[in-house]
Amino acid sequence: MPELFLELFSEEIPARMQRGGAAELERAVTAVLAQIAPANVVTWFGPRRIALGAEVAAEVAAASSTERGPRANAPEQALTGFLRKHNATRDQLRQEGDYWVLEKSAAAISAAELIAGAMPGLLRRFHWPKSMRWGGSSNFVWVRPLRRIICLLDGVVVPFDLRDGSDDGHNLASGNLTEGHRFHAPGAFAVSSAADWREKLAAHRVLVDATDRKRVIADRIAGLAAEKSLTVVDDPGLLDEVAGLVEWPVPHLGRIADEHMDLPPEVMQVSMRVNQRYFALRTAEGDAAPWFAFVANIEADDHGAAIIAGNERVLRARFSDARHFWDLDRKTRLESRIPALDKVTFQAKLGTQGDRVRRLKALAARIAPLVDADPVQAARAAELAKADLVTGMVGEFPELQGVMGRYYALHDGEAREVADAIRDHYAPRGPAEAAPSAPVSIAVALADKLDQLTGFFAIGEKPTGSGDPYALRRAALGVIRIIRENGLRVHLRDLLAAATADQATVQAVFEFIVERLTVQLRVEGARYDILNAVFGARGLEAGQDDDLVALLARAEAVGELLAASDGTNLLAGYRRAANILRIEDRKDGPHSGAPDVDELRSDEEAQLYTAAAALTVAAEETLRREDYRGAMVYMAGIRAPLDAFFEKVTVNATEPDLRRNRLRLLNQVRSIMDQIADFSRIEG
Repeated sequence: MPELFLELFSEEIPARMQRGGAAELERAVTAVLAQIAPANVVTWFGPRRIALGAEVAAEVAAASSTERGPRANAPEQALTGFLRKHNATRDQLRQEGDYWVLEKSAAAISAAELIAGAMPGLLRRFHWPKSMRWGGSSNFVWVRPLRRIICLLDGVVVPFDLRDGSDDGHNLASGNLTEGHRFHAPGAFAVSSAADWREKLAAHRVLVDATDRKRVIADRIAGLAAEKSLTVVDDPGLLDEVAGLVEWPVPHLGRIADEHMDLPPEVMQVSMRVNQRYFALRTAEGDAAPWFAFVANIEADDHGAAIIAGNERVLRARFSDARHFWDLDRKTRLESRIPALDKVTFQAKLGTQGDRVRRLKALAARIAPLVDADPVQAARAAELAKADLVTGMVGEFPELQGVMGRYYALHDGEAREVADAIRDHYAPRGPAEAAPSAPVSIAVALADKLDQLTGFFAIGEKPTGSGDPYALRRAALGVIRIIRENGLRVHLRDLLAAATADQATVQAVFEFIVERLTVQLRVEGARYDILNAVFGARGLEAGQDDDLVALLARAEAVGELLAASDGTNLLAGYRRAANILRIEDRKDGPHSGAPDVDELRSDEEAQLYTAAAALTVAAEETLRREDYRGAMVYMAGIRAPLDAFFEKVTVNATEPDLRRNRLRLLNQVRSIMDQIADFSRIEG
């Protein structure tokens, strides 16, 4: 199949838009060129270009078809409209019975002709998050000024330009020329294929593959750090961004002035990351190292000495600014900043941050005894938790909220448990961040997330399929992780009721959290359908259906049972019983009530009855002790008598009383199993 190769060469594309631009190019090309079936599509992206390679069919084959039109006696307007719709003439019509029939034919079209016709419109409709116009009267827009277009089909240029008749100001045309590194290899050169393009650009100091650039950056920075017995702070987001800023990465190490090494390491790291895109380094002991790593886009003749000196000078200025905030903030006690929170809006319908702090203080104190935390410390931590929002440092670096609160609280003489809770109450903010584990931190973190969830649900601001502007899904996952990872034996509804008196909101948030738990289990590869089955167990009484730790332990035990052959066969038997009962209950059911012992005619019936009675007692006892694996052992024991029953016994006996009794026996077995889990919810 012929190779299609596209390169769109422009001024510097923002790093955050490059990957999305390449994905949009792939989507658009595969959509508008569907007739030549692009296959084995590969995309590349970097600071000044996005590109695509694909295999395509050589042509669109000729085709013919017929389309039935209006009746022969239809009004003239109907026939005219039909012809207009299909861009046809009367000469293409023939009468067939009572109807006009249009004979349509399409000649074969080469891939090059199709591509040339489709590309101008594709580029004019191309979606970027932000675009710009340039070049006089042109109305063509692109993320940054577009300078060159390569469009090759098996090495031959597919000719087109961007003029559209109404716009004569932008006549950029396709060709086979690209450009190398802006400084090391300026000027244009020709390419003949995707492979030739990659090879020649590498010779012209451009690594076109983002993965290659990331690997070079990570490996070389790690190597430079290792020479000084240091390690690089892991920062995948920064690595992605820097790989989008350079075409020919050349890493260096710079020195941090001694007078700045007493700044909090988090301040240093965030200042370097946000302002300069520098990588932080650590010593073997895990302390902040007096070095930083950065990536240049050129190989300097002096081995980077001038570049390093310039970056060290810039960093000294940045750290001087940070020190100003650090010294100034510590002159004011954290607690004295609390009144200022009444002037900071949290959400229009939910009041100010001051209002929220008062809610958190009360809520954290109520939660504290449930998680073995000191209520006084929990209330104090909640009271101070948001105070750092009005400090200079957090105003400059919002990423440090909570972190700076801890430093300032310790400076003010607050208890370490209180200070740690101020830092930890936002956690976990994502899968890479650990959940709080100290009791006071747990109490305040739960209070923060439960207040957020109940507050926004109460005012109708629930997440939708297209958006979650208040990060409520993240808050729900945070609650789940805190409970799971700390093994907290708490009742979720009680926690929610402490946050709001509205029972409708309590139930809505509870269902939302359970839904997020199900999604999380799916992500982990766990059997989320088993959790749904456990939530549907009839044996769950009030107060038992919201203990996530117990429910997950029960789900794990059920999963272990179903993974064994006994469990698989037992599930099949359950479904067979449930199907029979569903059909027969429609006729003359429900067939509830205890079976009559005197109507047990066969050994198989008697044995199933005995096993069911034993399981009833055992299930109640083991579930009461939360011995879920023990309950599964007893439940597995009913498999053999249930199999024998179905093999030897005719459930729908001709005698009505006998049939009814056997259906009651099956109903008893199903009901006992439903006490442990609703097995009808098990998939597969």
